Amino acid sequence: EREREMMAIAVGVAFAGRPSSSMLALTRYRAKWVFNPLVSSSYSVQPSSSSTSLPPRKLILYSKPGCCLCDGLKEKLQVAFTLSGPESLHDVDLQIRDITTNPEWERAYQYEIPVLARILSDGTEETLPRLSPRIGVELIQKKIAAALRQ
Repeated sequence: EREREMMAIAVGVAFAGRPSSSMLALTRYRAKWVFNPLVSSSYSVQPSSSSTSLPPRKLILYSKPGCCLCDGLKEKLQVAFTLSGPESLHDVDLQIRDITTNPEWERAYQYEIPVLARILSDGTEETLPRLSPRIGVELIQKKIAAALRQ
C-alpha cells in the first residue's frame, strides 16, 4: 500500500547561506498539497490516511507574492507538515491567502505578514504569535501543535 510505504525525502533548507537545523532526512509520511480553487491562493494539507476521528484543525497563512519572510515560512511549514511524531501536523488543513486579492486582508495584514491564524470551533480566526524567521522547522511544528491544542 502506498500509505504504508516508507519514504525518504532529503530536505535541505539553507538560510543565510549556511546549513540550519531544518536540514533533515524525513521518513514515513508525505503531506499532500492540494490547490483549492474556492479560496484565492489557497492550499490544503490533507492527511495521508483518511480515517481521523478528530475534527480537522485549520490554519490560515496570510502572505503575498514577493514577500521573502512569507516564502521562508511557507518552505518551513511545508517541511513541518511532513514531520511525524507526537506533535504531528498531518491532520491540519492550511490555507495560504494572498492579501493582495482581498482589500480587507490587505488593510489588516499589509505591515504584519506573514501572519498565521487558527480557525476556532465557532469559525472565528485567532492570530497566532509571530514566528521568528530564524526558528527551526521542529520548533515551528511544536509551536503550531501547542497553539492548536488550546
